[in-house]
Amino acid sequence: MGAQPDRRGRALELLQGARQFRVLDADSPDGLAAWNEVWLGWPGREVMAHPEYARLFARPCDRVVGFVGQGSGWNILFPLILRPLSAERWARPAEGRWDAISPYGYGGPFAWGSRPRADAEFWGAYAEWCEQERIVSTFVRLSLFPEQLAALPGNVEERSPNIVIWLEADPEALWRGYEKNVRRWVRTAENAGLEVEVDHEGARLDEFHAVYTHTMQRRHADGWYQFSRSFFQSLIERLRGHFAFFHTWSGRNVVSSELMLCSREHVYSFLGGTLVDSYPLGPNYLLKHRCLSWASNEGKRACVLGGGYEQNDGLLRYKRAFARRGEVPFRVACMTHDEKANRQLVSDRALFHARRGEVWLPRADFFPRYRA
Repeated sequence: MGAQPDRRGRALELLQGARQFRVLDADSPDGLAAWNEVWLGWPGREVMAHPEYARLFARPCDRVVGFVGQGSGWNILFPLILRPLSAERWARPAEGRWDAISPYGYGGPFAWGSRPRADAEFWGAYAEWCEQERIVSTFVRLSLFPEQLAALPGNVEERSPNIVIWLEADPEALWRGYEKNVRRWVRTAENAGLEVEVDHEGARLDEFHAVYTHTMQRRHADGWYQFSRSFFQSLIERLRGHFAFFHTWSGRNVVSSELMLCSREHVYSFLGGTLVDSYPLGPNYLLKHRCLSWASNEGKRACVLGGGYEQNDGLLRYKRAFARRGEVPFRVACMTHDEKANRQLVSDRALFHARRGEVWLPRADFFPRYRA
């Protein structure tokens, strides 16, 4: 396990008795095929562990890898994006270190199969690889379903809650789980003649993107959320069978639209929006209701609506109204592999801003601190 970070496409392997630890590079045809094979062998098949999902969020300078552990009847799959610190404007000349982050959403290390697993050995192999690849830190947004995860080392923190709706076979049970306000808005939308269409092909991508862009601009969303049409087109092409668009129509216009990601057992409310002029009709309430009914009919176990921008903000309260007992803690794992390098990078960042006459005040809860 000793390849340099710029050796893209080379599979790295470490054998420990009957256990095998590999790094699969999604930019390599062999690595991509091997990653797909591991993923297809997982009964859960979470879409956020798929290599093509991870590739959607990587810059040209990044690497997308799956760190894999396998033994007798068990598997661990850890999807990561490796980011070169040399790409940061504050980096020193000839900076050769990297850090790792899970793709946007809910990440691994995903684990399945028989027990006991070699979780401790998995992390030992990962630490060895990080040392040789000069990876300073790893930040992971964790799955909301703890039973999917290998045991985690180091610092695991709870952040703001997310909303998970457990889907009942009985549609009436799902309906009763809504707050009265939600049921009233759904009836308002139905009485106004609004209809919801399911789009498995992305046929109405233009309408979706127009509504999504309108919503992000209205909310003054961070630039990171300003996804281009080409981003969604890539998702459609790379993840066929693992998404569904839902569109609420008012007359001849799409007034609310949402993209759902679909795993074997779970669906995820991913990105979407609503035209502000249509708010009095309640189009997004009807859309969410139809999404949940569809997912239940498809045999899914749960729908993840996500969280808010801040603790207990209006967005979180809106989502909570669909599942009054649906709060689940959103957790992140923060791992520092090279503390000396971490301190040096914080110093480099502070020095960069000081030389420009700027004051850098990193958020205390941001990890890694040098990226705050």
